[in-house]
Amino acid sequence: MEVSMKPCKFKGVGPGVLVGVCAWGTLASSMAPLWPLVLVAASGILAIDTPHPRSSALHHLTKQLLQKYRKEVRPVHNWTQATTVYLDVFVRAVLDVDAQNQKLKTSVWYREVWDDEFLSWNSSMFDEIREISLPLSAIWAPDITINEFVDIERSPDLPYVYVNSSGTIKHSKSIQLVSACSLETYAFPFDSQNCSLTFNSILHTVEDVDLAFLRSREDITHDQKEFLNDGEWELLSVSSTYNILQSSAGDFAQIQFNVVIRRHPLVYVVSLLIPSIFLMLVDLGSFFLPPTCHARIVFKSSVLVGYTVFRLNMSDEVPKSAVTTPLIGVFFTVCMVFLVLSLCKSILLVKFLHDEQCSQQEWTFLCFRGDTDAEGSRMDPWAQLTGLTESPTCQEHQAQPWTLREVWSQLQRISSYFQTQDQADRQEAGWLALLERFDRLLFQSYLVVLGFYTITLCSLWVLWSGL
Repeated sequence: MEVSMKPCKFKGVGPGVLVGVCAWGTLASSMAPLWPLVLVAASGILAIDTPHPRSSALHHLTKQLLQKYRKEVRPVHNWTQATTVYLDVFVRAVLDVDAQNQKLKTSVWYREVWDDEFLSWNSSMFDEIREISLPLSAIWAPDITINEFVDIERSPDLPYVYVNSSGTIKHSKSIQLVSACSLETYAFPFDSQNCSLTFNSILHTVEDVDLAFLRSREDITHDQKEFLNDGEWELLSVSSTYNILQSSAGDFAQIQFNVVIRRHPLVYVVSLLIPSIFLMLVDLGSFFLPPTCHARIVFKSSVLVGYTVFRLNMSDEVPKSAVTTPLIGVFFTVCMVFLVLSLCKSILLVKFLHDEQCSQQEWTFLCFRGDTDAEGSRMDPWAQLTGLTESPTCQEHQAQPWTLREVWSQLQRISSYFQTQDQADRQEAGWLALLERFDRLLFQSYLVVLGFYTITLCSLWVLWSGL
C-alpha cells in the first residue's frame, strides 16, 4: 500500500510540528475503512465478559413445568402410591376467648409440605436454579381442613408456593383462626383451657393422601418461641397425635394439635377477689350490731347496695358460659342470700317489736281512762256490761257501794294488765332468743362459706401455679 505524502502549508507553525501533523492526518485517512472491524471485535469481547441473564432460564423453566401440567390430577406416576402431606403449626397469639359462644380465636402460622412428581427438573440444565415460586392456583394442592373451623378473619392471602428441583412443595400461610372449643370457666380466674385443632382431608382417604409431622412431636410441644406472652393468656404446650378416622366413606388420616393455655389471674385478683373478700368481711361486721338496733337495717341495706353495684361491675369481667358458672359467681350469690336473709330477719324483728309496743300502749290507755256517757256522768262497769242505767235517786243512795265496786273492777283490770304484760314479755323474750339463735346460725354459716371460699381460691391458685 502506498501512502502519498502531500505537502501541507500552515502559517505560524514550526517545521517539525508541521511534518508530524501532516503524517497523522494521512494515517487516519488511510485507516478509515478498518474502523467497522475494530468495533465488531470490541463488542465481541464485551459480550464474552458480561454474564448471561438468568431471567430467561427461569422463564423457560416455569413455562416448561406448567405447559403440560394438570392440576386436577394427584401428582403421582403410580396412582396406588399415597401422597404424604407433612404438617406443622406455630401458635403465635391468643386473640380472644369467647366462653359464652364457646369459641377460641388464635393467630396460627401453618405449613404444608408435599412432593409433586411432575414438578421436578435438572438444575444443571437451567443455570443451577434449585428453587422457584409458583402460583398456588396453578398446581395441585391437598384439601386439608380444620374440623373445629368456624371462621377466618383478616388472614393475609399468600398465593404462591416454593418448589425445589426435587419436586418438594412448601406452602406456608398465617391464619387468624376462629375455632369451636369446649371452654370451662368454673375455676375463673385460675382457669386453663385445652382446645384442639384437627387437620384431615375432606375427600381423599388415607390410601390417597396421608398425613405426617414436619417436626418431631417433642419440638412441637415445647416450642413457644413464636408465641406472644404479652396478652391475657399464656401458652403451656401444643401436644399432637396422629390417628385414623374410620367412617362409612373410608379411612381418613388425622393429625390433632391440642393447644393448652392458661389465664394470667393477677388483674382479676386485684380487681375482683380482694374487693369481694372485703365486702364479705364488712357484711360479717354487721352481725356484731344488736339485733333490735334499727341502724343494723340501714347498715345491711348499704352493704346490699354495694353488693349490687359490685356485681354489675363484675358482670363485664366474669366470662359468661351456658355450660358452667364461675365459682366466684356462685360464692357471690350465696353471700347475697345470707345478706338478704339477715336483712329480712332484722326487718321482721323490728316489725314484731313495734307491733308489741303499740298493743301495750293501747291496752294501758284503755285500762286507765274513765268511761263516761254522753252527759258526762260516769257509768258503772257492770252497767256497761249489762247495758242498764240506774236512776239518779238510786245512784245517790248507792254512790258509796258503786264506788267501791268500780275500784275493785279497776284493780282487776290492772292485775290483768300486768299478767298480760308479763306474758307478752315472756313471749317477746322467747322470740328474741329464737331470732338471736337464728342470727348466730347465719353468722356461723357465713364464716364457713367465707372460709371455704378462701381455701378454694388458694387451692385453685396453687393448682394453677403447678401447671
